[in-house]
Amino acid sequence: MGISNTRWFRVSIAIILCLVIIWLANEVKFIFTPLIIFVQTLFTPFLIAGVLFYLCRPLLHWLEGRKVPRGIGIVVIFLVIAGLLTFVISFIGPIIQKQFVNLVHNTPKMIDSVQKGIHYWQEHQQFIPQYVKEGVTYITDSLGDIVAVTGSSIGTLLSNTVSLVVALAIVPFILFYLLSDRDKFVPSVIRFFPSSKTDYIRGILGDMDKALASYIQGQLIVSTCIGVLLLIGYLIIGLDYALLLALFGMVMNIIPFLGPFLAVIPAIIAAWLQDPIMVVYVVIIMFAAQQIESSFVSPLVMGRALKIHPLTIILLILVGGNLAGVLGMILIIPIYAVCKVIVQHSYRLLKINKST
Repeated sequence: MGISNTRWFRVSIAIILCLVIIWLANEVKFIFTPLIIFVQTLFTPFLIAGVLFYLCRPLLHWLEGRKVPRGIGIVVIFLVIAGLLTFVISFIGPIIQKQFVNLVHNTPKMIDSVQKGIHYWQEHQQFIPQYVKEGVTYITDSLGDIVAVTGSSIGTLLSNTVSLVVALAIVPFILFYLLSDRDKFVPSVIRFFPSSKTDYIRGILGDMDKALASYIQGQLIVSTCIGVLLLIGYLIIGLDYALLLALFGMVMNIIPFLGPFLAVIPAIIAAWLQDPIMVVYVVIIMFAAQQIESSFVSPLVMGRALKIHPLTIILLILVGGNLAGVLGMILIIPIYAVCKVIVQHSYRLLKINKST
């Protein structure tokens, strides 16, 4: 058998061709500028609509199981969403606004407290072990890069406010068609492949759908539980800005593992300004909420559903954060889960073809 027929030779040629294609695409990247603008314009509304689709689909299945026509079920879902938005704007919105105004008013005092903490750290570094210094430096540098990328992304979004408003306005239309035509997606994809690969493609799409649904629905459950637990704890100890800090913790908890640590920072600063002993209470509350989440909720999402090792998740989050800020940290896990499904099915197909 000649060297040109060996598997490693073919793989090497394929890698070389991919690298050449990437190099050529980079040399003529101006050609792809309209495509990039097109994808950037549609990315946000499709992302939001996709998340809402996976959150609303179980309710639509439940309604259809009770003989409710799909069209009426979709209308019911839109009414539920409108009712939730109305409730948030009418009842929770004023409380959040009041706490946010108070927080902005006290921001200079918080900044001064942080600066004093940094100054204390610098003055007492000789008493701190070297490995602790290196760990803090690494985390600080990583978070600094993530914040810089995120700040740039937020600035871009704010500078394109009109485009963002238009994008959000078309989310309901995208969601409507995703819910109404969801059964047409798989057949429309399968028709581009040979009939012999129908079951294979259907299996890949089905597993990808399960992975995304498990992650999105699971993260909603996890984040909601954390938000409720934090709110209850903050109200019990009488922490200022309780609702605002709990909502921040709920949003940050969308980022696996690192989210709770990011969420506790503003709560600790607020507690320190209110009463130094409150810092201990806040840490206890965050620890208790995190233990409940990591012991009962997250294992069902990360462990059984996605089957991703915790160390892999941490490494992926660091990479995603450095690539695209907070958005990268949020999206890297579902992207990895989808890629994992494709690789697993491809490897299984390769083994079947090799054995036959």
